[in-house]
Amino acid sequence: MAAENIVEFTSDNWQKEVEQSDVPVLVDFWAPWCGPCRLLAPTIDKVASQFAGKVKVGKLNVDDSPDVATKYGVVSIPRVFLFKGGDKPVKSIVGLVSENELVNTINTVFGD
Repeated sequence: MAAENIVEFTSDNWQKEVEQSDVPVLVDFWAPWCGPCRLLAPTIDKVASQFAGKVKVGKLNVDDSPDVATKYGVVSIPRVFLFKGGDKPVKSIVGLVSENELVNTINTVFGD
């Protein structure tokens, strides 16, 4: 799938991996047919390596887990959510963003 520090989120593991996580979580909502999602993937991989051990970084395929995408009102992708304990995202980023912008957002939301 992706880099070694990327978790694959699904409907089955969402509650355990995201909602009950004891570390902050970044979730990339994506689909294989989405061009901008594919462009964002290397950035997500870099961020996952940079924040390894501090922030859990993963991807959720909206085609494979439409119930989770619907729960969070994801109607356009790529969409990145930041979670910090619980099922309510603390930040949402829509569209293709730079690595620098993503890193700054993580540092602002989760502190360092």
